[in-house]
Formats: sequence, C-alpha cells, structure tokens
Amino acid sequence: MENTSIKSQLGLKVRDYIALTKPRLSLSVVFSACTAFYLGSDNPNLISVFTLGLGGFLVTGSANTLNQIIEKDTDKLMDRTKNRPIASNRLDVSESIIFSGVIGVLGILLLSNFNYLSAVLGAISLISYAFIYTPLKKITPASVWVGAIPGALPMSIGWCAATNDSFLSNEALFLFTLQFLWQFPHFWAIAWITYDDYAKGGFYLLPTGRLDGRNKSTSIQIIFYIVCLMVLSFVPLSLGISSYLSFIVMILAALFFMSIAVKLYVSNKKEDAKKLMLGSLVYQLVVFITLIIDKQ
Repeated sequence: MENTSIKSQLGLKVRDYIALTKPRLSLSVVFSACTAFYLGSDNPNLISVFTLGLGGFLVTGSANTLNQIIEKDTDKLMDRTKNRPIASNRLDVSESIIFSGVIGVLGILLLSNFNYLSAVLGAISLISYAFIYTPLKKITPASVWVGAIPGALPMSIGWCAATNDSFLSNEALFLFTLQFLWQFPHFWAIAWITYDDYAKGGFYLLPTGRLDGRNKSTSIQIIFYIVCLMVLSFVPLSLGISSYLSFIVMILAALFFMSIAVKLYVSNKKEDAKKLMLGSLVYQLVVFITLIIDKQ
C-alpha cells in the first residue's frame, strides 16, 4: 500500500510538472517550428525533427513555467487558471524555478546543435515571453504586440535550423511575419471569449485597454490583420518557397477567415468570437499543410 501511495504521489507530481509547460501551447509551437524546418530542409530526417521539436518544447515549457511563477497570485483570481500547479500550491516557487531553468538550458542546448542563431533566437523567445510580455500584460494591451514576437520566432528558428543560416533570410522573415500577423485575430478572439475572467486578474488585453473592447473597433483591427495575411499570400510564391497552389489556397483561407471576422463585426457576439478562434486554427492548419505539400 505504501509503495502504491508513493507511486501515486510521484505520478501526480510528474503530471503537475507537465502542466507547468502548458503542453498544448508548447506542442503548437513545436508544430510551427517543425513546419518551417521541413520547408527549409532539402532532406529532413526524423532525428533532426525530433531534436528541434524537443528543444522547442523545452524552451517554450520553460517560458510557460516562468509565466506561471510570475502570475501565481493573479492565476488564483481567475477560474481558468486557479487550479494551475503553482496557483493551487501543489508546487512551490523554488522547485518550479529549478524545473524551468533545467528544461530551458536543455532546450537551448538542443537548438545549438543546429547553429548558434537557432539557440540565440530560442533564448530571445524565452526571455521576451517571460520577462517582457508577462509583466506588460497588466500594464498595457500593447503587450499583445510584444507577445507576438516570441510567438512567431519558432518559425524563424525552424527555418534557420534547417538551412544553417547565420542571419535571418527573407524566407525566415516571411515565416515570422506570417505567424506574427496571425496571432492578433487568434489571440483577440480568445481575449474576447474570456474577457470577464481576464478582468478578474486585472488583464485587459483587447486593443481598447480597460474599456470593454468587445466592440466594432476591435473587430476592425482583427479584419485589418487578416487583410495583411491576404497580402502576404503573394510572398511564398515570389520567394520560390511554393507555387501558385499555395497562393490560391492562402487567399481562399484568408477569405474564409475574413468572413468569420466580418460576422463578428456585425454581431459583436461571443459565439462569433468562438467561431473566429476556431477559424484561426483552421486557417493556420490549412496554410501550413499547403506549404508543406506545395514545397518547391
């Protein structure tokens, strides 16, 4: 019985450590980085993809852990975060800091196996997310623009890891820009849906700040960024990354994305914000898969 209890406690501890990494978010980052790696690689192999994916997961997990350490008191105030391991006191701050440091260093070391630029970009992503974006969230809605930088860097990391570039190429900048622009409609849809819960923690992440941003002003800005994505559809063709197939699919996907945003503009309803959030995921998945299939 005692051994069973120990195993159970150990299992719960491991589960809490995994929860610190926000695995779903971290895996989405891995997906972005691996997509860019495949696009930039002439002959991708499973070992390289696994190394990049694990390195990206550990760096992102480290940043997410630091985020929860910094926001532990705030997390207790919000329904969606009050049961997180640190907020609920299942893990203490000191052990969480050690965990974050260990996996962060390991992740950067794994990225350094490709080249120094991948490791440097990984470190910038970790530091900017944890120590710039996280504190800014309670100060200004402009934090969303700051947070979009570490959110987009995995695309550049994946390309640089594949090509061994010493500087950011036009292709790496395109992939960064694609992910950077996409995050605004995606994140603002989430912030719209969870507005009341965010407000409990003192977070006002829609563009209007402490005014209720669930309005046509936010919808117009969402539409603006989708228009930017539409314009960006020309770039992979001009860079030789893909053919007209990707251009056509990206335009159609952006029009689909736009139609949901326009519906939100007309209705101002939470239900349509949920559709926009799901639509953003569909757009991203369709574009990534098309770029992979249509790789030149």
